[in-house]
Amino acid sequence: MDRVKDLASKKAAVIFTKSSCYMCHSITQLFYELGASPAVHELDNDAYGREMERALRSLGCNPSVPAVFIGGKFVGSSKDVISLHVDGSLKQMLMAAKAIWF
Repeated sequence: MDRVKDLASKKAAVIFTKSSCYMCHSITQLFYELGASPAVHELDNDAYGREMERALRSLGCNPSVPAVFIGGKFVGSSKDVISLHVDGSLKQMLMAAKAIWF
């Protein structure tokens, strides 16, 4: 859990993913399209990936990826991020966290 919290707090937008996850890729692309450059951590390519995956599940992220943090706070998975994007609040959250500036 500490590793996830540490990584999540190092950048304004952080996404935990797996390289084989199409929704992870879609959420990451959404962030890029909004002008953000999130830190992307692929759990299947990290020595601590399984441990971080368990920590993400304990936060309530099921499935465990994609797991999105903005401003160091857990936002949710793809369903949550898409809902925030549709209602316009995702961009506001990214601006408040200084992940984007417009």
